[in-house]
Amino acid sequence: MKEYIVRRLAQGVLLIFVVTILVFSLMLLMPGDPVSLVSSNKMSEEKIQELRVKWNLDKPVYMQYFIWLKNFLKGDFGTSIRTKQSVNMMISDRIMYSVKLMGAATIFQFAIAIPMGLIAAYKRDTFIDKGLVIITSILNAIPVFWGAIILIMVFGVHLHVLPMSGYDGPLSLVLPVTAIVLNGLSGMMRLTRSEVMEVFREKYIATGYAKGLGNKRVLFKHVLRNALIPVSVMFFLSIPWMIGGQVIIENIFAIPGMGNLLWRGIATQDFPIVQACIFIIAILTVVCNMVGDLITGFLDPRIRVEMKGGAK
Repeated sequence: MKEYIVRRLAQGVLLIFVVTILVFSLMLLMPGDPVSLVSSNKMSEEKIQELRVKWNLDKPVYMQYFIWLKNFLKGDFGTSIRTKQSVNMMISDRIMYSVKLMGAATIFQFAIAIPMGLIAAYKRDTFIDKGLVIITSILNAIPVFWGAIILIMVFGVHLHVLPMSGYDGPLSLVLPVTAIVLNGLSGMMRLTRSEVMEVFREKYIATGYAKGLGNKRVLFKHVLRNALIPVSVMFFLSIPWMIGGQVIIENIFAIPGMGNLLWRGIATQDFPIVQACIFIIAILTVVCNMVGDLITGFLDPRIRVEMKGGAK
């Protein structure tokens, strides 16, 4: 088990290293450079050269990368090209809006989708099962931006019962959270349904019923407990987007979160902002994947055996 953990950590470090190269390459692949974006025809050649030296653009690419990586590892994401503000400060001002939005959306999505998946699996091939699958599939087929616009038109424009944009307290999150939850119910419900149905086929479930155990005890103590292992991994995989925010939703509802910041950075070619946002999301994705794998191993004895066998 220890060897497996060490191996996963080593893989994670290597993957993070690759991620840093890809994130740094964003600046090289995009047209123009930071100096050309902020300079004007009136700016002297000396001033332009001064900016290039300031931003280390006069150095070879590999030197630029190592300087950039050293600063990032120290938590220094640089300065915005457009606003001249510290990127660290811009992120710290916005990150909690994304955490509130995506945290609430994730909690409600799991709280609704898991019971729906359990009911659909328990009532498999019935009208209830087919109805839940069809309804969630239709909701999933509606683009999240279109669903958000419909919610704004109904509850904001016509009924005037909920705020349409901006953030002015928890009530402002009702519509964006609803749009995210409705769009994401299908995937989580289907995952729960398939895992529950898989567990129902196990012999120990039939043994439990044969011993006279009630439906509730079998469902919650044996079926749901084992079926939720992959679902728990999905929770960890959703954490990066709690931090990174929903780019589309935050822009539609004008929520000043990380997604909104990332979009503005892309639209204005503000490289430090784009690199910082993608770097945070990518690192969290790698770390949460590793944590999800390790927790799955601790929760599922079968995977623990595979870990020990694979480590030999």
